[in-house]
Amino acid sequence: MRTFIQKFGKSMMAPLSLIVAAGLLLGLASLLTNQMIFGDALSSIAFVDGFINLVNKLAGQLFGLLPILFCLSIAIGMTREDKETAAFAAVVGFALFHATISFFLNLQGITADTTTVDALAASGLSVEEATSQNAMYNTELGIFTYRMSVFGGVIVGLWTAFVHNRFHRTQLPAAFSFFSGTRLVPIMMVLTVPFVGIVAYFAWPWFSLLIDAFGNLIQAAGAFGTFIYGFLERLLIPTGLHHILNQLIRFTPIGGSATVAGEPVSGALNIFNALLMQSNPDMDLMRQATRFLTQGTHPFMIFGLPAACFAMYRTALPENREKVKGMLLAAGVTSFVTGITEPIEFSFIFISPVLWVFHACMAGLSFLINTLLGVCIGNAGGGLIDLALFGILRGPQTLWYVNVIIGIVYAVVYYNVFKYVITKKNLKTPGRDVDAEELGDVSVGDMGLAIMEAVGGRKNIVDIDNCISRLRLVLHDTSVVDEAALKATGSLGVIRVNDENVQIVYGTKVETAAHELKDAVKAADAAERTISAEA
Repeated sequence: MRTFIQKFGKSMMAPLSLIVAAGLLLGLASLLTNQMIFGDALSSIAFVDGFINLVNKLAGQLFGLLPILFCLSIAIGMTREDKETAAFAAVVGFALFHATISFFLNLQGITADTTTVDALAASGLSVEEATSQNAMYNTELGIFTYRMSVFGGVIVGLWTAFVHNRFHRTQLPAAFSFFSGTRLVPIMMVLTVPFVGIVAYFAWPWFSLLIDAFGNLIQAAGAFGTFIYGFLERLLIPTGLHHILNQLIRFTPIGGSATVAGEPVSGALNIFNALLMQSNPDMDLMRQATRFLTQGTHPFMIFGLPAACFAMYRTALPENREKVKGMLLAAGVTSFVTGITEPIEFSFIFISPVLWVFHACMAGLSFLINTLLGVCIGNAGGGLIDLALFGILRGPQTLWYVNVIIGIVYAVVYYNVFKYVITKKNLKTPGRDVDAEELGDVSVGDMGLAIMEAVGGRKNIVDIDNCISRLRLVLHDTSVVDEAALKATGSLGVIRVNDENVQIVYGTKVETAAHELKDAVKAADAAERTISAEA
């Protein structure tokens, strides 16, 4: 189950990366309308106005596609092979799922025409009640259905993966052999998805009430709710479950609900992006959304963790400092610029529960303090790029300078706490327990072969996958993994999830490591086939 959840969390990252990129474009477009930067100089230029309208149109379309993007990403991510078939089946399933719901809604007389605010108000409801009921429904791919947001995509994506993994190799009797294998998957989706849609038709209203209640609870907790979120988000890093928590906050009512330009919007990141498309956004509403966004991550991503890297460098054994300097510098710069923190976090999380909990508490406090002081910086990256684009360049009303002051304090605290704990507890952070041969440099061409041998050879490897910083392997036996040999390939740490699953932290080099290992496995398989053919 833990492996499934980790893979599920990783599968949801593709839509997020796309939305973050769209958010950066929106941020750039919103800067062009900022009176404090450009005054009225750009307001009369048709090209600039056209560019802003185009960006808003494209971004709005992407946000509208979020449910099916999650559906596709999960279907592809949760299947091991024939992923293109899973993607095709997911699109079929998504359309039929909502068509089924729409059919049953229509039987009850619930249609797009009968659920407009005007029609509901004419039936005797107050404007507030009519608006609330109207927000329960939406249109997906032109199909009137429940407003399920990303949940609809998640449900269909998971069901697609289940059906695909179960039937993509199934062979039918000779008379029906044309429909065997991968062709059977979309057929089975056609046969089974309507039943999933029927269950969703009856279950969703109750589930929606539960989600709304949880969201109301988070909102009622005020600033303390942001502390809980920040604390849990960092505490869950080793499990991979933080991805799921992030998505719930960013794209569902748990992160808040609001009406922007007359349209209901749910999720902290969705609300923030919708407000960016307005020429004069409601700053109070934007502050409510950004409570759960990057303003809480900047102090420890841009300032705190790079300072922790410096502390680890200073506490490294003198003879090893030059050996670990490049690794720690790269990890610190990556966190500073992009907000990718796992290469740093995995260097201390598993060797010091004290530093792990300290880091999680500092993350929660960062969200809490920024909320209490009214900082307003959004998006979902967390590094210097987000701070500059959505804080500094948007002007003093974001209170970006408060965020920076908090960050400077965090840098001092992180450096001193890490230095004290590492020396007091004699922690084996990078440079304190590494022999020269363990820090050997493996060329990129040899990396795949070296990793393959370090995890027990080709016959021990079942499956290869990766997330943003970790190589995720399914092995027959994880006990044979040679951590010292992996360290020579650039590994920052090894996590044995269970007897069959292991994660190897490579940070920004993970894509290279994954490709190299897959190439090494393919070469080994080809050699084995050649030997068998010759025999």
